[in-house]
Amino acid sequence: MSEMASKYVPQKTEAKWYPFWVNNGYFEATEQGERKGEPFSIVIPPPNVTGRLHLGHAWDVTLQDIIARQKRMEGYDMLWLPGMDHAGIATQAKVEAQLKEKGQDRHELGRENFLEVSWDWKEEYANFIRDQWATLGLSLDYTRERFTLDDSLSDAVREVFVRLYEKGLIYRGQYIINWDPETQTALSDIEVEYKEVEGSFYHMKYPLKSGDGHIEVATTRPETMLGDTAVAVHPEDERYQSLIGETVILPIVGREMPIVADEYVDREFGSGAVKITPAHDPNDFEMGERHGLSRVLVMDEAGVMNENAGDYQGLDRFECRERIVRDLQTADTLFHTETHTHSVGHSERSGAVVEPYLSTQWFVDMKPLAQAAIDVQTKADEKIHFVPSRFEHTYLQWLENIRDWCISRQLWWGHRIPAWYHKETGEIHVGKEAPADSENWEQDEDVLDTWFSSALWPFSTMGWPDTEAEDFQYFYPTNVLVTGYDIIFFWVSRMIFQGLEFTDQRPFRDVLIHGLVRDAEGRKMSKSLGNGVDPMDVVEKYGADALRFTLATGTSPGNDLTFQWEKVTANWNFGNKIWNAARFAIMNMEGFTYEDIDLSDVTLTADRWILTKLKHTVSHVTRMLDRYEFGEAGKTLYNFIWEDVCDWYIEMAKLPLYGEKEKDKQTARSVLAHVLDETMRLLHPFMPFLTEEIWQYLPHTGETITRAPWPQVDEARIDEEALQDMELYQAVIRTVRNTRAEMDVSPRKDIPLYLKPTATEANERLTRGRRYLEYFCQTETLAISTELEAPDQAVSHVLSGLELYIPLAGLIDIRAELKRLQAEKEKMDAEVERLDKKLANEGFVNNAPDHVVQEERTKHGDYTERRRKIIERMSELEKMG
Repeated sequence: MSEMASKYVPQKTEAKWYPFWVNNGYFEATEQGERKGEPFSIVIPPPNVTGRLHLGHAWDVTLQDIIARQKRMEGYDMLWLPGMDHAGIATQAKVEAQLKEKGQDRHELGRENFLEVSWDWKEEYANFIRDQWATLGLSLDYTRERFTLDDSLSDAVREVFVRLYEKGLIYRGQYIINWDPETQTALSDIEVEYKEVEGSFYHMKYPLKSGDGHIEVATTRPETMLGDTAVAVHPEDERYQSLIGETVILPIVGREMPIVADEYVDREFGSGAVKITPAHDPNDFEMGERHGLSRVLVMDEAGVMNENAGDYQGLDRFECRERIVRDLQTADTLFHTETHTHSVGHSERSGAVVEPYLSTQWFVDMKPLAQAAIDVQTKADEKIHFVPSRFEHTYLQWLENIRDWCISRQLWWGHRIPAWYHKETGEIHVGKEAPADSENWEQDEDVLDTWFSSALWPFSTMGWPDTEAEDFQYFYPTNVLVTGYDIIFFWVSRMIFQGLEFTDQRPFRDVLIHGLVRDAEGRKMSKSLGNGVDPMDVVEKYGADALRFTLATGTSPGNDLTFQWEKVTANWNFGNKIWNAARFAIMNMEGFTYEDIDLSDVTLTADRWILTKLKHTVSHVTRMLDRYEFGEAGKTLYNFIWEDVCDWYIEMAKLPLYGEKEKDKQTARSVLAHVLDETMRLLHPFMPFLTEEIWQYLPHTGETITRAPWPQVDEARIDEEALQDMELYQAVIRTVRNTRAEMDVSPRKDIPLYLKPTATEANERLTRGRRYLEYFCQTETLAISTELEAPDQAVSHVLSGLELYIPLAGLIDIRAELKRLQAEKEKMDAEVERLDKKLANEGFVNNAPDHVVQEERTKHGDYTERRRKIIERMSELEKMG
């Protein structure tokens, strides 16, 4: 390769290596006949084809890529399977919005034409997503890419539906479901977001048919009273004992309704009497079933009042509410209105207020499936391991309180329900194919909930229901799933119970849970706040490696990540630091080959020390990655590279590299080559582009770092004596550097240094390291002796195992320094006194914003500490004067 550039340009490097990796098949899982290691597999949480990936996606896939790259280097047969989700409601909404801009409508187009347009949308956005995957450097096996509407996955969906139906776990029936009037489709319980909304509680009088008074009821949704079919009271409520079985008249409508007794009614709430609207409330539906009440549906699928609403027909539900409230007031039926804050369901997709709505839908009976998922968690060898483990409780709690799952959606984009209705008899046929006399049957118009197909993702992508498929046999079950805590219920739980039901195995061994990406102020990123960050913008400015390292090391498992541009800048600087260190090393290795590396006779302390530190780093990083502690692994690498390699070893290696001994030069080159090679391998899963670029310049074997072996811990390279020696040298060097800074002695000025070891062992260590101490402390003289007398006018420090003295005579003008320090002290005195008074002022402390008060307290502590250090330095100088 050509000489390394003087400056690292991430965008140039990143554009070069990704095509090299993909075109050479380095990310492809091994095929049968080529397999040597153990299988390790991950399926990507398939992004929706509704738009480009956001920062949360970038975080999620970065963590997966770190695992995949490490396992591939460790010799596993690694499969990281990519794919995308059709995202029924979300994608159809996007496509319909696009059509609307063109003045078109899906009903005008017809189902087939609409689906063609939807497939065009999918292809366009799938390409966007693939481009983003490439930009982020993801080591995906594109030869196995899947889409939830692929023919093979559709086969799996139909197979599952039919089997569950035949087992009695899928049924069709009327029930109150969550209805989105905007997208006009059913929603599952977990597709509803509850928000606190300020509304009103309306108290009304329903007159008794007998004319002997009235009964008081209350509601937050007066428009639904048009569908009331009874009033209920508690059977033991003494106030209403005589009224049970009586009849009331529904105001405005005039319908006669019974007063029934039901234990569901809370005697302590309100008047103790509740109106029952079986077609518009799930609890009322259950009471209606118990008492044989009719169900009167008063609005249509768009949330518009229907023919059962009488004079209110054609009004939007909220318009109807306003009109009916006025009419009730006029009729003196509404006698009291109070402000009432309550939790209102909103569609997670459209944001519309969800309407509890009586509808005929398809459901999954969840109890048996959920129980199987609960039971498997009691089996040590079969359970799914949640990381962090606290999320297992969240998961189990939801399963234990699960409700049946409404799986039909009133859409066209998705897996059409494999059910047909006979045109004459109404008979239902459920099967993978239409009946033989298909002309007499009509297929159900609805499609399945997106999560129904996504729940099969770990095994449908591997070839199931063909249980003999190679990938299913070899790579299933998968090893780890990486996903956010926000879809544990939506997706994780459903994959688990479907995996157990259809493969008799857990779909993955581990579930690594991460949080959400938040802005610098801790707010969730959203369009409404305008605080979202496009990961591609970050890459364009700083490169993918800086973004990846920031995302991977920004938090611990299970917690939210606060995105700050400053952190990306710091990690971009880290990349430049690595580049400059590698460039220095490679410039000093001209002509040096892999075969020239010889670590058989390493004698210099610095060489032995860095090899030991490297092996400790290999051990710790590997252990942390295996525990999914990416932040800890990244922090360890950062400290090792920045401090041990760049700040210490490379500086120390200059002594032999620029020296006269050829053997020491060759050893330094060998150590540099070995340390950089293994360090780049350790860092590769985090920063793949930078490490590949540097690795290609290093003496190496193999074609790419992506397939280079993962570093191993060689116990023979661990030299505890070298660690102890260097720990002592570093303590001395740091102390001298700090003293120079405090005493304002130029780092370029030679100084006398006296070291008095307090033990024979320390004396031997210091003597061995004399060359390092002279070089890094920049001494004019260095005295090391257990018999040493403390010199006059010297700054002294007591370290572990020795006393250190730096004579100041000739280095500084003590009187001038004391005068300078006195002026600095007086300045600090004034600042401390000013802040003492300010913080003693109760008016300021009690009325100023908290952050302002805290800032002043922080300043007070800072000035006080600075004054303390000044006084200490003055005391030392006064002793010398």
